[in-house]
Amino acid sequence: MLKLAVIGLTCTTLVILFLFRMSNNPILCKAPVLVERGILADGNSTEDDSIMSQHLQVDAVLHYATSRVTPQQTIDEIKISFDILKSLTPCNFLVFGLGHDSFMWSSINPRGTTLFLEEDPKWGRAILKDLKFLRANKVNFRTKLYEAEKLIEHYHKEPDCWARKSFLKGNHKCKLALDMLSDEVYDKEWDVIMIDGPKGYYDQAPGRMAAIYSAAVMARNRKRPGFTHVILHDVDRDVEKVYAQLFLCRKNLVNGVGRLWYFQIPPPSDNNTSFC
Repeated sequence: MLKLAVIGLTCTTLVILFLFRMSNNPILCKAPVLVERGILADGNSTEDDSIMSQHLQVDAVLHYATSRVTPQQTIDEIKISFDILKSLTPCNFLVFGLGHDSFMWSSINPRGTTLFLEEDPKWGRAILKDLKFLRANKVNFRTKLYEAEKLIEHYHKEPDCWARKSFLKGNHKCKLALDMLSDEVYDKEWDVIMIDGPKGYYDQAPGRMAAIYSAAVMARNRKRPGFTHVILHDVDRDVEKVYAQLFLCRKNLVNGVGRLWYFQIPPPSDNNTSFC
């Protein structure tokens, strides 16, 4: 077992190094703290910025090389997200769920806004203990996994859930809407949204129903040109699969590997009154 663990860690480290070296340019977005302070807000690269980005990437490689845990996604799954982020510099990257791979996502996005949304404070503190530079918000979900079927009925019956209204902030009537997030989440237009949380593997867990629905609403509310890129993990589970087809739409699915689906969601047309 120990031999297999060492092999796994070595392979993960080598692949992360390989992905970094595949890019001809310093990888992506500026560090979130710098964005908040207004530094490099125009997205222009500088020599210092490039050095900072490279240092962060080296730190990430060393972190995984010396860690006993591996990222939560497979290498093939990671590569899809890597390629998306590489093509979208600079970008706003919203991630549902903190995990052992959070440092990796942050290092791939050193010059942009990366924000994690986490529902479990104990788990969040464990991850952030040694990674205090990561930016994360606590999220309270109003859903339970066992309600997944009834929540679809609720969506069809509750007008405030319908696509033609499509809002989150203060939307207390729609149980699928994440109605109490920070203003930053509502005010930014997120170029990439990754859904790898919250927990969705036991009845009392929040499930990912609200995360998937809310990502679809954010994509519909996009004002800037271009797609919203939504990455959904654990699509081998029924709830993720059903909710993805209902709100992210099969027609928007452009790639998939393993347990990961990748959607490109366009802004809605004026006469589009449904999610799909």
